[in-house]
Amino acid sequence: MDIFTFQDLTGEFSVLDITLMMALSFVLSAFIGWVYKITHRGTSYTQSFVVTLVLNGMVVALVMMVVGSNIARAFSLVGALSIIRFRNAVKETRDVGFIFFTMAIGMAVGTRFYLLALVAALVISLMVVIMMRFNWFAREMASQILRIEVPNESQFDALFDKAFLKYTHSSELISVDSSQNGKMMELTYSLGLKRADKIQEFLEELRKLNGNRKLTLIAGYNSTDL
Repeated sequence: MDIFTFQDLTGEFSVLDITLMMALSFVLSAFIGWVYKITHRGTSYTQSFVVTLVLNGMVVALVMMVVGSNIARAFSLVGALSIIRFRNAVKETRDVGFIFFTMAIGMAVGTRFYLLALVAALVISLMVVIMMRFNWFAREMASQILRIEVPNESQFDALFDKAFLKYTHSSELISVDSSQNGKMMELTYSLGLKRADKIQEFLEELRKLNGNRKLTLIAGYNSTDL
């Protein structure tokens, strides 16, 4: 038998086959990682996650080569991989999509569906870029978090009702915290502002109501990791 050919129960994998699969899975996974980078928003971007995406695509391609069409080997591999435990929580839901994206491409390459892997990687990446470029499915105005400080003796229940009714389409009191040894209270609201260009006017009116005390508005917290 040729030393450059690996005999396997599922068929033969030459050095050229293995090199092609590994190279193609690397190129396509790296391309997906680049798409992830240019379409990422927020502050949770990490280089290690993108590197993991690339490794994920290559490893899945290798796994598919090992498994082939052998059912027994597939079940054995599932049992072996079940000992792995992942402790890190995924910060963004879109990250899960990219993980499955590289897995699917790796599976296609590992099963020698090269054209399918290439076309799928290009088409799905193009769709991701288009959705992010034109901001599909985004709300006109994201929810806001308002933190406002008021004196402990103030009747805050209806203090800001008129301002909320004027500038927001929804408001909800989330928490009430004591501060400055009980002298002040910090109120936390979830708001949905009607217009983004009225934020400054809205804050000025709130300052008049709370005596120009501490006031914080966290804008766009839905798209930012805090």
